Amino acid sequence: MKVYRTHNCAELNLDHVDQQVTLSGWIHRVRDHGGVLFIDLRDHYGITQVVIDPDSNDFGTAETYRSEWCIQVKGRVKAREPELINKNLQTGYIEVFIDNTEIISTAEDLPLPVFGELEYPEETRLRYRFLDLRREGLHKNMMLRANVIASIRKEMWEIGFNEFQTPILTASSPEGARDFLVPSRLNRGKFYALPQAPQQFKQLIMMGGFDKYFQIAPCFRDEDPRSDRSPTDFYQLDIEMSFVNQDDVFDTVKPVIERIFKEYSQKKVESHWPRITYKDSMLWYGTDKPDLRNPIKMKKVCEYFKDAGFAVFSNILKNEGSEIRAIPAPGGGSRNFCDRMNNFAQKEGLPGMGYIFWREADGDIDAAGPLAKNIGFEKSEMIRESLGLKVGDAAFFLGGEPKNFEAFSAKARNQIGAQLKLIDEGVFAFAWIIDFPMYEKDTENDKIDFSHNPFSMPQGGLPALNGNPLEVLGYQYDLACNGYELLSGAIRNHEIDTMFKAFELAGYSNAEVSSRFSGMIQGLKFAPPPHGGCALGIDRMLMLLADEENIREVIMFPMNQKGEDLMMNAPSLLTKAQIHELGIRIIEEDVNKVGGS
Repeated sequence: MKVYRTHNCAELNLDHVDQQVTLSGWIHRVRDHGGVLFIDLRDHYGITQVVIDPDSNDFGTAETYRSEWCIQVKGRVKAREPELINKNLQTGYIEVFIDNTEIISTAEDLPLPVFGELEYPEETRLRYRFLDLRREGLHKNMMLRANVIASIRKEMWEIGFNEFQTPILTASSPEGARDFLVPSRLNRGKFYALPQAPQQFKQLIMMGGFDKYFQIAPCFRDEDPRSDRSPTDFYQLDIEMSFVNQDDVFDTVKPVIERIFKEYSQKKVESHWPRITYKDSMLWYGTDKPDLRNPIKMKKVCEYFKDAGFAVFSNILKNEGSEIRAIPAPGGGSRNFCDRMNNFAQKEGLPGMGYIFWREADGDIDAAGPLAKNIGFEKSEMIRESLGLKVGDAAFFLGGEPKNFEAFSAKARNQIGAQLKLIDEGVFAFAWIIDFPMYEKDTENDKIDFSHNPFSMPQGGLPALNGNPLEVLGYQYDLACNGYELLSGAIRNHEIDTMFKAFELAGYSNAEVSSRFSGMIQGLKFAPPPHGGCALGIDRMLMLLADEENIREVIMFPMNQKGEDLMMNAPSLLTKAQIHELGIRIIEEDVNKVGGS
C-alpha cells in the first residue's frame, strides 16, 4: 500500500486527468492568486503544481505553509487551460486540485533559499549542504554523477573488465603527495596510510593472474586545495591490463571516455586526440595539460635576438639553457591590447612582456612597438613570417630559463586566447601527453627524484638507466582535456632489476625498496606479466561535463578550502581515552584543546 504517494512529482500528465492521486514532497514556493493558493510541490523527480481554494476544508492548514515544509496532498488531476500550460515543466499540462492536505514536517527559517539559483556564501552552502542539495543545479549535478558512474561500470564490464575492491588501510607510499595516516591500536607506534591510489594493489592483481581490472576507487591525498582538486579525497576510474603496451591502453580507454562525453554533454567531442610529447607540450603551451581549444602555439625565436639591437634578450641568450619564446596573438595587433597584456603580466609579478604588433601603413605592413624599434623591421618581419602572422596580429615575448617562465607563459596564452575570443567553448579537445621524463632534479637538495609514477617502465629498460637520469623518458602518459589533466597512467616496470636500479637513481637502497614495497618486490620475483593502465579523475570529468568551474559543485559532501567538513564538524578532537587507547601523544600549546575524558 502506497501510504505517502501514488505518483511522484514528475509523473502526472494528461493521461491521469480525473484520477485521484496522492503526492508528497517539499513546498518549492507558494503563490496566492486572489485567495486561491498555487503550490509548487517538489520531490527528487520534479515539480507538480497543486491548487487549493477557500472552499476546501484544509485551506486554513494550507495558508500556514512555508517554503521547504514537507507535506502530503490528496486530490484530483485536472488539465490546465491552454493559456496556462507550462511547457518548461514536465507536468506543465496538468495540476492537482487538493481535497486533503497535511503537514509531514516543518522547517525552521531557511539559512539559504532553495528556490532559484542565487549565489550564497560557500561556508553557508557547505554547513547546510543537505539544503544546498535540494537546489535544482546541484541536485542535477549529483544525478549526473550517479548516471555517469553507472555508465562507466556498464562500459567497463561490456569490454571485458572485472571490478575488484582494494584495501583502504595500507602502507605509506611515495605517490607524490602527503598521506593521511591512521594510528594502529593493535600495533602501537605504527600507522596505516589511506591509499593515495590503488597503484600497488592493481599491479599485484595483474601479478595474481587477472587480466583486466577496474574500480571506481576512493583515493586520499593530503593536498592543498584548488578549484579542480579536493583537499582530502577523490574518486577515480582505476584501470589495469596485462600483456599490453601504451597503444593498447590508449585504444581501450579512448572509446569509453568518448562515449561518456558524447552521452552526457551537448558539446562536440573532438575525435582526433593528438599525441604530444611532454617536451613539445611545455614548449608550445607552457604546460603538460594544454587547452587545445585555444589555437595559439608558442615557438622558440632565439635566432632573431642573438646579437640583435635588444640588449635584454641578447644578454639572456648568453646564459646556458636560456631561450626566447614568442606567444602569437592573432587579432591582437593594437597598442591598446598590448598594453592590457602588459598590465596582466605586471599583476602576475613580471615587469611586463616585450611585444610587436603589425599594422598597415601607406598600403604596406609596418612592425610597431618598442621591441620592433630595437631589432628593426627586417627581423620583425622574419618573426612575423615564422609565426604565420599577418596585419592586425601581435606577438609577445618571454626570455630566460624556460622553467622560470613556462607557468606564466601558459597563463598568458590562456589570457590572450580568452581576450581575443579564440577559444571554442562548444567542444571538448583531448590530447595524449607522452614521453614524460622519469626523473627531475631537486635544486634545493641537489637530488634526483622521480618526476612521475615511480613504478613506470623506463623507455629502453635497464640499459637506459646507465646514462644521465635526467635524459631518461618513461612510458608515462596523461590525457589533457580543455586545460585539465583528466587521466594519468603508465606502462609498469615488471623487471625487478630495472625496478631496483630505477629507485637507486632516486636515492633508495635495495633494502629500503624491499622494505617499503615488500608486496610489489615479492610479486616481481614470480614471473609478473607486462602490464599497464591508468586512472581517470571522476570528479574532474564531472566538473567538465557539468560545465562547472569548481569541483565542489559535483561532489556530494565536499570539504572547504581548509579541508574541513563544516556540516559534520570534521576533523574533530579526540577524547583523552581515545588518545590513550591508541598509544599516541598530542603536543598542544593549550592542552585544553584536547577533548574531555
